[in-house]
Amino acid sequence: MGRSRRTIPEELLLLALDPATGTTAQPQSLDLGLAGAQLVELALAGRIAPDGDRIAVVMPRPTGDPTLDSALELLRRRGSPVRAVHWIGGPRLGLRQIYLAHLERCGMVHAVAGQMCGVLPTTRYQATDTAISREIRARLDNAIRTGVPPDPRTAALAALAHAVGLGKHLYPGNEGRSSRSRLRDLIRHDPMGGLVAHAVMDVQNGVAAQPRRDRAAQQQPQPAVRATATGGVPLQPRRTGAMARAVAH
Repeated sequence: MGRSRRTIPEELLLLALDPATGTTAQPQSLDLGLAGAQLVELALAGRIAPDGDRIAVVMPRPTGDPTLDSALELLRRRGSPVRAVHWIGGPRLGLRQIYLAHLERCGMVHAVAGQMCGVLPTTRYQATDTAISREIRARLDNAIRTGVPPDPRTAALAALAHAVGLGKHLYPGNEGRSSRSRLRDLIRHDPMGGLVAHAVMDVQNGVAAQPRRDRAAQQQPQPAVRATATGGVPLQPRRTGAMARAVAH
């Protein structure tokens, strides 16, 4: 994979980067979104493919991108397809800092040291070329405005932006409500992007921690209570023999 094309994790992070403050919007959910964006990028590169709600490695050959290849190797070591929600919610937090450092090495952002309250050291990141961020944003705006189905990369980026809550950052206030709604609707235009976006939202909602069989049981219809002459309370089974004698004593 050459460096002529920006990856979806890079674009998602650039979308989240506030040009005024140098901070990232939605920092807690952004790590989850970046993990999902890695899956989409690997799928577009032909290295993985969806298998139901799981992710399977179909070609373990490295892409040439060290950050993506690290994720690909971890998936390969699993040996069997892994559920997207478990992968995204796994112990790989810190991707935001990893990708900020990656973008800095690529010359796409530069770090600005500062202090919080005059004491605590902080680091802000400024885009070195704001035209790149504007181009990314323009693709989303165009897809939202025209309603024309976007290309898979833009559709996946839109799905992930919605999943991590960037809609209110990109299209704030009441005036941005319709744009946020259309951003959410773009999720249907890329199956892989939709899969990982829903997995990101499931992790945030705590669904990943709940066993699938428990969720399925909750969705089964509950047996109806047998109506009785005692006001709807089920009658107790009639006791006979030894059981009746034991109760009587």
